[in-house]
Amino acid sequence: MVSPTIDLVIEFALMLAIGAAMAILFLFISHLLAPKSKNPNKDQPYECGVVPESDARAPMNVHYYLVAVLFVLFDLEAVFIYPWAISLRELGTSALVEMFVFIVILLVGYFYAWKKGVFEWE
Repeated sequence: MVSPTIDLVIEFALMLAIGAAMAILFLFISHLLAPKSKNPNKDQPYECGVVPESDARAPMNVHYYLVAVLFVLFDLEAVFIYPWAISLRELGTSALVEMFVFIVILLVGYFYAWKKGVFEWE
């Protein structure tokens, strides 16, 4: 008699083989039935209905990334402040002091980014 673990392995291998065979069969059938077109426009990149005019790897201003990171930072601040505000009565005065320290640290980062000119658009 074969042990249950070997039966499970055999069943899994069989399902894996059947799934792989079906995937290969479906890809082969779609390749055979697909319409063949020799139009050169099919080989061009297509962006939102407009033919691209320049290289897609054009440099992007790093300013957008800085604003996105700051947005995520201050969005996470709200995620931390909300549960704190809900349970402030149970947490007591020490939690109030800790939240003020947390907000001061965030404000230091905010003013540092402001001084560096992250919020100025050129």
